[in-house]
Amino acid sequence: MKLWIKLISGTVALLGLLAMGAAIVGQQLAERKRMRQILVPVVAVAYASDAQALARGKYLFESRGCVDCHGANGAGRTFVNDDRGTHIAGPNITPAGVVAKYQPVDWVRAIRHGIKPDGRPVMVMPSEDYNRFTDVDLAALVAYTRSLAPVRGGGKTVVELPRPAWVMYGFDVIPDAAQRINHSLPPAQPVAAGVTVAHGAYVANMCIGCHGETLSGGKIPGGPPDWPAAANLTPGKGSAMVRYKDAAQFIAMMRSGKRPDGSEIKVMPFESISKMDDVDLPALYAYLQTVAPRPAGNR
Repeated sequence: MKLWIKLISGTVALLGLLAMGAAIVGQQLAERKRMRQILVPVVAVAYASDAQALARGKYLFESRGCVDCHGANGAGRTFVNDDRGTHIAGPNITPAGVVAKYQPVDWVRAIRHGIKPDGRPVMVMPSEDYNRFTDVDLAALVAYTRSLAPVRGGGKTVVELPRPAWVMYGFDVIPDAAQRINHSLPPAQPVAAGVTVAHGAYVANMCIGCHGETLSGGKIPGGPPDWPAAANLTPGKGSAMVRYKDAAQFIAMMRSGKRPDGSEIKVMPFESISKMDDVDLPALYAYLQTVAPRPAGNR
């Protein structure tokens, strides 16, 4: 009996040492990963400043998630703070903030590729959603952002995670923005705006970050552990789209944050997507009726 106790105690102690060693290695890998240089060929997109570009840029800024992380005025805001060690805040991106010295190529690198001007990865940025922006839309978004009133000081980038999360990041269980992207994809080609499947496919690029490239949902990589899995938007098994018998019900959900039965959806950037217009939302619904069925979670 005493021998078994010694064996069990020794095994527990060994496992504890292995776990401690893995944690130390994981944190070291995480630091190296944060500091790595990512070389991606980037073509600058020329600045725009005309009224049409500014209006389009304002719409994209307000409806594609920018306000959720950076605030309506672009001065930065906290968007995750769970009091359990996770605190994430977007920085000040007004002309007086972190983008003050950005050149055209830096905007493309950050927005499309999740890479800072110095070549290091952006930790939290939905660049996979923006990677397929047309050059016209990217220029419009940049034009509006550059037109924001400068805010001195403002918010700074904050990425505070519990130690286990940093370890998982170090071992590539949690990806950063740059890791989520196929950097070889060219910019999307312009599609005429309209309530069409083609335009809806372009709009649906904004859903990739949470729902996956196939839009079948599943656990959101890098999301807080208490976040529910993203819904399956395909007609596959376990699809959430069966809740919406027509475009009107789908649009009502996107505007209100509530399903047809009145229940609230917990994790969705409704502050932004509720601002989507009467072209983008029905087009998105039309496109989602055409995507290939996938089992839920087959990202």
